[in-house]
Parts: sequence; structure tokens; C-alpha cells
Amino acid sequence: MDQLTTRDPATGKELLGGIPAQRSAPTRVAMPALPPRPLPAPCLRLPLWRRALHLLPTPTGTPFTFCYILVLIVTSLYAEHGDPATVSSLLHGSSTDVAHLADTPLLVLGASALWVAGGLASPYAVAFLFVLTALERRIGGWRTAGVFLAGHVAATLATEVPVAVWVVTGHLPASSLHRLDYGISFGLMASIGALAGLLRPVPRGTLLGFVFLMLVQDAVAFEDPLTVWGHPLALLSGIACWPLVRRWARERGSVVQERASVVRQRGEYLPQGG
Repeated sequence: MDQLTTRDPATGKELLGGIPAQRSAPTRVAMPALPPRPLPAPCLRLPLWRRALHLLPTPTGTPFTFCYILVLIVTSLYAEHGDPATVSSLLHGSSTDVAHLADTPLLVLGASALWVAGGLASPYAVAFLFVLTALERRIGGWRTAGVFLAGHVAATLATEVPVAVWVVTGHLPASSLHRLDYGISFGLMASIGALAGLLRPVPRGTLLGFVFLMLVQDAVAFEDPLTVWGHPLALLSGIACWPLVRRWARERGSVVQERASVVRQRGEYLPQGG
């Protein structure tokens, strides 16, 4: 018969006498408490009328476009109903012709973008409303203003400087130095070019294809040579901004996501874009 041992073979400790095979209780390791898993945010689908309003400017969601539209409404209404002599004087004083660019370049470059050629019913005014709203919602107001201004200035200088050269060399009459030139079309074209870089391939191709057909139509009509050249140049200036606007859109998107996450954690309601 085997000899009864009083030691624990696992630990070597002496067991109580008379009680064979007594073992120590296993040590329990406390597991760290896991943080509670946040509940998923409810997926709320906006009604159709709210999604339609998202295409329009608002004072909180798109302040730059909203304020700019108000200015264009005022100037357009005055151009239509104001004193004709005063309106003509204001338009000529805001013209970005060679003579004004040589004397007061900053003044006319800014003032010329406060008028809509053709009034509020023109295609440029309608396109301005939707294009700048969409662009500002993606990259912000100051950056949208920068894209618009860059296209407006670049295309204006690229078309008016050659006029000055042709007048000096005798290829154009001196009256070309005082041609009437104003409007938002150059800045709008730059904004369209920049917005196209933020769209998916199919909408991007559709937008650029439509603009290309419009440019071809203007070239065939050839009513204003400077516009025929200025619009493609402004569009290209917007396309050249694709690396910038895409980076800006990513930065703005990350900020909006962080803000939405904080608001959801607090249990508050986050309005969808002003």
C-alpha cells in the first residue's frame, strides 16, 4: 500500500493532517471592465423637401453664397428699374476694360463681379445659385470665395492684357481699351471647374460635358471674342484647383464627422447643413 503523503505535490505545502489530497483554491484573475459599447446613431432619412432645400444657400450653411446672392439681387433689380443714365454710368465705371485696369485695377476687379450680365433670369445667375452653394458646402465659404476670385481675376487679365498689346501694336483700334466688360461668368466657370473635381466620375463627366457643349456653342456664335476665350481659361483655372479643393473637402469632412460624433455622444440633435 502506498504511503500517504501530507504535502501538496503541486505547491509543496504541508496539508492538514488526516485529510488526504487537500489542494489550495485556484487564484482568480480579475478581468478589466470593458467600456460600454455606444449605441449606433439612428439612421434618419431627411424628407424630400429638406434634401431639396439643401441645394439652396442659407445664412448659416453657406453664408458667402447667401450674402453674394443678396447683393446680386439688389444690383440686378437696380439695373432693371433704376435710372438708365445712372445704371449706365455705374456699369461703365465697373467695367474691367484695359483703361480701368490700368487706372484702378482693384476697384474694377471687385466692382465688375457685383453685376449679372443679363439679369437674374440669365443662365449664369441660375447656375451661380446652385454651383456656389454646392461648392461652399464642401469646402467652406472663404475657400469658395478664393476659387471664385482667382478665376475671375485670372481670366480677366488673360483676356484684357492681349487687348492692350494688340492696341499698342496697331492690330486693334483705341476704342477697344474702353469696351464694356462686367459680370460673374468667369468666377462661375472657375467654380464649376473646381466643383467637378469633387464629384463622382459620372456626375463630373456630365457636368463638364454640358459646359463643353456650351463653350462650343459660344465659339460658333462668336459674339464676344473675349468671352469665347475667357470662359475656357476660367474653367481650366478651376480644374487646376482640384488638388487643393479635394484636400479642403477632406479636411472639412473630417471636422464635420468629429463634430457629429461629439453631438451624438451628448445626445443632441445635429442639423444637416444649415
